Amino acid sequence: MQIVGQAWLVLKLTNSPFLLGLVVAFQYIPILFFSIIAGDIVDRVKKRYIVIATQSSMALLSLILAILTNLDVITYTEILILTTLMGFAQTFDVPARQSFMIDLVGKQDLSNAIALNSTIFNLARIVGPAIAGIMIAKIGIKATFYANAVSFVPLVLGLFFIDINGDPSKKKSSLKDSLKELLEYIKANKVLLDIVVLLTILSIFAMNFSVLVPLLAKYTLKQNSIGFGMLMTYMGLGSFFGAMLIAYLSKKVSYLKLMIINAFGLNVFQILMALSKNYTQASISIFAAGFCLIGYIILSNTTMQLSSTNELRGRIMSIYSLVFLGVTPFGSIFSGVVANYVGIRFAVFSGSIIGLLVCLFYLKRFILHIKEAKL
Repeated sequence: MQIVGQAWLVLKLTNSPFLLGLVVAFQYIPILFFSIIAGDIVDRVKKRYIVIATQSSMALLSLILAILTNLDVITYTEILILTTLMGFAQTFDVPARQSFMIDLVGKQDLSNAIALNSTIFNLARIVGPAIAGIMIAKIGIKATFYANAVSFVPLVLGLFFIDINGDPSKKKSSLKDSLKELLEYIKANKVLLDIVVLLTILSIFAMNFSVLVPLLAKYTLKQNSIGFGMLMTYMGLGSFFGAMLIAYLSKKVSYLKLMIINAFGLNVFQILMALSKNYTQASISIFAAGFCLIGYIILSNTTMQLSSTNELRGRIMSIYSLVFLGVTPFGSIFSGVVANYVGIRFAVFSGSIIGLLVCLFYLKRFILHIKEAKL
């Protein structure tokens, strides 16, 4: 609901695809510059405490955005500031939450836990955008922000009832030595290195839904907030079924094989979305793209965690957040500029073509990894 409300608010205030891309970029700039430091801190502090602090911070920021919107004094600059602060909270939240998961369930059930987490998340993405679209039309954008602020309360309370803290690594070293250890480990692990590089490129060019979908809905498909909300719902619905399938197949099929199949599917269905002639075709394409997107994300996350050691897991997950979220500013600006000066359909199409070519380039390497690695 927050994503839908914020995107619609920015377009309402600015009517600019580029400025929408800039807002998305600002949210992830802190991750780009500080994720490695955050990962090092996550490895030194109890993870549950970090998650409580970050979730509480995001609740407060969401409430401030709701109040300013409700008072009708919100400006584009204030949205940028609040978005950037939210990005700082996410910089510490993502590696802490992701690395905390293995402490809760163990290695054997990690892929199922990540898939379950994604299933719950995408249930919200099914319901949330549809409700947000209706609320924006009937009540106003402020309602989506208030709902988001309230939603943090049971989450934070729930964290106090968890009796596992995610204890930090016993090994202590300087930040410089910690970073050196991380880079040497990734360089030596060829599977991990290739996953990181592929995820980086696809994050920049093929995962810019938060910029492209509202543009596609409003300017190309001529939809109102309800139509936009439903498009996001179809994407969430696809992701929900994709996560359920991964949970079912995760112990039966190679993680790497499923990952590369979903990477190809993500780009192919986005190309079809760019070529869609009407709202129905776009809805089907975004459903399929969401299906493949979540599979690719789950399997990339799982494989990276399984390829890391306990001492490095927080830092490895900071690399995951860096290449999955931190490079988003480059992708958002790329999509915003191309959409602004060339066209929205071409922005979707060009990013997906680049992603597809990169997948083809890496196909042979991953086939070798599938044969050699037990993943």
